[in-house]
Amino acid sequence: MENEKKSFFSRLKEGLTKTRNNIVSSIDAVFSGFSQIDEDFYEELLEILIMGDIGVRTSEAIIGKLKTQVRENRIKEPGECKQLLIDTIKEQMSGIPAAYEFEEKQSIILVIGVNGVGKTTTIGKIASLLNDQGKKVILAAADTFRAAAGEQLETWAERAGAPLIGGSEGADPASVIYDAVGACKARKADVLICDTAGRLHNKKNLMEELKKINRIIDKEFPSAHRENLLVLDGTTGQNALNQAREFAETADLSGIILTKLDGTAKGGIAIAIQSEMNVPVKYIGVGEKITDLQKFDADSFVDALFDVKESVK
Repeated sequence: MENEKKSFFSRLKEGLTKTRNNIVSSIDAVFSGFSQIDEDFYEELLEILIMGDIGVRTSEAIIGKLKTQVRENRIKEPGECKQLLIDTIKEQMSGIPAAYEFEEKQSIILVIGVNGVGKTTTIGKIASLLNDQGKKVILAAADTFRAAAGEQLETWAERAGAPLIGGSEGADPASVIYDAVGACKARKADVLICDTAGRLHNKKNLMEELKKINRIIDKEFPSAHRENLLVLDGTTGQNALNQAREFAETADLSGIILTKLDGTAKGGIAIAIQSEMNVPVKYIGVGEKITDLQKFDADSFVDALFDVKESVK
């Protein structure tokens, strides 16, 4: 188990290489380049954080707390601030614990997100994780409007060892959910994971569709634990945060999944999302393999980003 944890941390560090090169190398240059702590020092750090997709609001909060810590600890040397900055970023992200109740309760998970963010792939990876825990998982292909969405999910269902309930292209998504809920109850499945359409450009239609799906689940399986997980593409930076805000207006989000962090220099967006949204980041994707979806831990994320020794828990 310890080796597995180290392997996860190593993969996380490797996956954040581009983000580390984008943010941390610049921060290190500030620590070594300034001879004193002054407003120019703080302004330089603030600019690096903002440019690293951590966002204006979160970056200002981090620098504000850093100033307080420096003052209270009477620190004079810029180089002594690095650990304080790391601790401040961790503190900024620590507001909401990520609960995984669907691992313990009979649950229905709706997975939402715009097309292209890696939604179908993520569903397959979650199904595989749960399957490895001995859970009986069923997938529902309710994204019936996107061509080949059902076929893609079928491929991932086979990889994850989970049966798939689907409908023909253009079918009513709610009818697919109805059939899937029935199958979940009949087969006594532990978790039903539902793919949904990602048409954020028409929020009214999306909202009505989600409402209809929720009404069916409420009526047919009211005792099931419910999760609404939003998948966001980490490579899109601040646009991912904007999508999170828009979807939060449409759905009661219980968690966020950030994909493609291994291929981007914009991984700092994880800090902004965890800090600004009142919703926990539950998983991050750091590779293409079915095992490359990891539970998100803020401390481990920041340690991996700054290439420091993993926190002892």
